[in-house]
Amino acid sequence: MAEETDWSRLKRPRYEMPPDVERRLEERGLMEAYRGRPAYQQNDYIGWINRAKRDATREKRISQMLEELALGGVYMNMAWRGG
Repeated sequence: MAEETDWSRLKRPRYEMPPDVERRLEERGLMEAYRGRPAYQQNDYIGWINRAKRDATREKRISQMLEELALGGVYMNMAWRGG
């Protein structure tokens, strides 16, 4: 099981994960990769997805997050060395 995320240092509002996003992470076997990211990245992904005004935009953002988690080393289309 993945480690519990330390949200105590996050200064931004914390976004709750929508059930459909959680389901897709589970279906793709990417929940552990998601939970392995820093709290700010987890929160940024969910906030970014939640701010989409159109369904097509929301779907594109979910797909991007899933792809980046599957690849590793990528965060919001930028190289990321964490993990």
